[in-house]
Amino acid sequence: MGDVALRVEGIYAGYVPDLPILKDVHITVPRHSMTVIIGPNGAGKSTLIKAIAGLVNVRAGRIIHEGRDITGIRPDVLAGYGLSYVPQSDNVFRTLTIRQNLDLALRKAGAEAPARLAGLYDTFPQLADKRHEKAGALSGGQRQFLAVALALANRPSIVLLDEPSAGLSPKAAAEVLEHARALTEQGVTILLVEQNVKQALRLADHCYILAEGRNQIDGPAADLLADPIVGEIYLGAKRLQAS
Repeated sequence: MGDVALRVEGIYAGYVPDLPILKDVHITVPRHSMTVIIGPNGAGKSTLIKAIAGLVNVRAGRIIHEGRDITGIRPDVLAGYGLSYVPQSDNVFRTLTIRQNLDLALRKAGAEAPARLAGLYDTFPQLADKRHEKAGALSGGQRQFLAVALALANRPSIVLLDEPSAGLSPKAAAEVLEHARALTEQGVTILLVEQNVKQALRLADHCYILAEGRNQIDGPAADLLADPIVGEIYLGAKRLQAS
């Protein structure tokens, strides 16, 4: 697999049998990179990331992580394979404190738990300062930081983020996306679905655009940021024939 962390090979997936939302979708995610999936509403973006996370049934095709076929593996098992998934909402325990949330995430870390906790506080100092506050009292951006910290607790090689900036203020959205980018410098691979297209394209290495459940175009994010066709596809004004 070389420098490839994740490969999706021609998957068909959906929530209802024989009615696939994703149709022959292919993506390749390089190791230690940030790859973003964008597209108009209903394009199948979140379905794709949920299929990778084992939350949507894959009818055909394969999902390969670090050379291993993980197609159809349960989400709770995938954590042991080095994948973590952060859903768009309901991604923290609001009635528990930050520390209690992190303790739950670290419950299988054994003797390494204290060192990992300290490392998470170093990575997210804003959480360390509020460690005794309940997650429900945090701002939207702070909750997203906590959700990402929970995903990192078991030291995954790849983190799947489903619209991490949804519902956040522009400032908080930028901070969350910039922090995701920074994680790649620590050896983490990031694959995210994102609605904040311009910011995501500025920060990502590679981009895939989906429409109507199919690949439409992909390429270096910086190139697509300057391509007018991106706006046309994203806004739903134009469709390209899938290659």
